[in-house]
Amino acid sequence: MDLRRRALLGVNGLRVLLMLFHTVARIMAEQEVENLSGLSTNPEKDIFVVRENGTTCLMAEFAAKFIVPYDVWASNYVDLITEQADISLTRGAEVKGHCGHDESELQVFWVDRAYALKMLFVKESHNTSKGPEATWKLSKVQFVYDSSEKTHFKDAVSAGKHTANSHHLSALVTPAGKSYECQAQQTISLASSDPQKTVTMILSAVHIQPFDIVSDFVFSEEHKCPVDEREQLEETLPLILGLILGLVIVVTLVIYHIHHKMTANQVQIPRDRSQYKHMG
Repeated sequence: MDLRRRALLGVNGLRVLLMLFHTVARIMAEQEVENLSGLSTNPEKDIFVVRENGTTCLMAEFAAKFIVPYDVWASNYVDLITEQADISLTRGAEVKGHCGHDESELQVFWVDRAYALKMLFVKESHNTSKGPEATWKLSKVQFVYDSSEKTHFKDAVSAGKHTANSHHLSALVTPAGKSYECQAQQTISLASSDPQKTVTMILSAVHIQPFDIVSDFVFSEEHKCPVDEREQLEETLPLILGLILGLVIVVTLVIYHIHHKMTANQVQIPRDRSQYKHMG
């Protein structure tokens, strides 16, 4: 019995050690993150990198701002009026994250954890006429804010922590193996736990890749958002039309010059028939 008990205790102890090792390893992997925002030339843009097993598995560059409505007492202290807090993601934020085969997550905290942003990315496979195709997308956004924080909130009623979540989100859809890039502003609505309040998240200067990064600290081929592609077309279209117009003018001038030279070498027939006798 003693030997069996000792063996059982040994097995259980080994299981506990393995669980602790797995937990510690995961925590260490989650903590292997870097905030490289200081490298950005845009003071409003942040750069976050999640690395696991010594390699980059998630990279994110973006500027983020949150428009948060909140209630304050009117001057009569009877009625409530709605104010608005504009909260920007600041540099020097604390960052956490983890990467998976089908799910990756980025978490950002700032202003002594008064604000927290969580972004969940998923990779999916779809059957198309061309066969199975994989894409990734931003499937969930969660924003936690503390309306008792005095920098952005002034005398908020029911001050405290609130959570705003996305609803059935499918944003930044990108083919697998590519990064998503979009300079234009994009808005995402978040339903707040503060009753009847909707938080607006504004993203801009976005460049994100949460899966399939081949080279360390290097984005894969960009998949541009439709707005950027349209704006690029609008910028290049006048140039293309100008070049075509210039080419038409040059061709017209060349044709006119050739025609003028050919007609100048021909014998001119006088319109006055009395001059015919002088010809020959």
